[in-house]
Amino acid sequence: MQNKKSDLINELKSPLQRIMWIYNVDDPARRSFENNICAFHVGNGYFLTVAHNLRMQTGFYKSIDEALYLKEILPKLDGAQKNFMEQCYFRDDYSKKWYLNNHDPVHLDHIAKILKQKRFDTRWVAYGKKGICTPHLVFQFKGNSFFNDLDVTRLFDSRKMMYDNEARKHNFLIEVQLVHAFYGADIALYKIVNTPDEIIAKIPALKIDFDLYFDDEKAMYCLQSSPTSFAGRLLNQAKVEGILDHFSPFFDDVEGNYIFEGNRYLVKGYFRFGSSGAPYLVYDEYQGEYVVNAIQSEASGIQFSIKNDRDGNIQYTHAIATPLNIVKDDLEKLLRGEALIQVTL
Repeated sequence: MQNKKSDLINELKSPLQRIMWIYNVDDPARRSFENNICAFHVGNGYFLTVAHNLRMQTGFYKSIDEALYLKEILPKLDGAQKNFMEQCYFRDDYSKKWYLNNHDPVHLDHIAKILKQKRFDTRWVAYGKKGICTPHLVFQFKGNSFFNDLDVTRLFDSRKMMYDNEARKHNFLIEVQLVHAFYGADIALYKIVNTPDEIIAKIPALKIDFDLYFDDEKAMYCLQSSPTSFAGRLLNQAKVEGILDHFSPFFDDVEGNYIFEGNRYLVKGYFRFGSSGAPYLVYDEYQGEYVVNAIQSEASGIQFSIKNDRDGNIQYTHAIATPLNIVKDDLEKLLRGEALIQVTL
């Protein structure tokens, strides 16, 4: 069992990766990484993570196709706004894109106010649909080959491989596409696209356990990024202290607010901010391996009163995790490649 635990944090054997939204992915000089989130492979190129980051507002864009700018933004701007935007962005004749060249926080805030006033959707889910930036898995290895396989590495486009000087690791980028978001459950399913099967076959995966556990019924572990860096991994014990019927609003002024709802675990154990999407694992004695049972969703704070003031005095000692049990039927259909007729979450 100890070897199984070691495999979970080993970069050559772990199913835990990260999804990032990338601007100009095929242009290394202008490439930009955003919206970093944990994700894990459940087989056949399907990855699970959370959904709440998808409907967060970015406020502004770092680059945009000229055709989209001319169609959806420029006609809505008055003269002063047009001049301001063209001072903050420059046009490239070759790529036919506008690129941000002014990173002053005051100017970025003003861009965000203009775009919000003009009702231009700056949520990540909208950026993905419009091709402003695209979600990719980011794999990191100390060696210069993908899962230590030179033959598979040769299948990569050279533009999707790079060396990270800060982390001192070799990065490989693989495009994914959002298959479905269960917003109420805070679960999102992605699938690898535009990638040879030989590459997908190299990625370790977790099997899913759809059981619902209570209290100390089963030992549980959280697999997440290292405490101070996204480049490593941590496997730590987690204790289910309770189960709740969750109800919490998520604010979205574009499509309308929605509710986090359904069964959740109240979990005690270390979790870092930035661990959303991390899997909670249990050991399956019959299969002789760790399987995923839930996903890290939210922090759950204990409120303190300091000098008779409770506002902002929160200590985050617990987490709220979503059991995969609550999307079992629909998730199984999606993993079989079936379309959902009606989604209730």
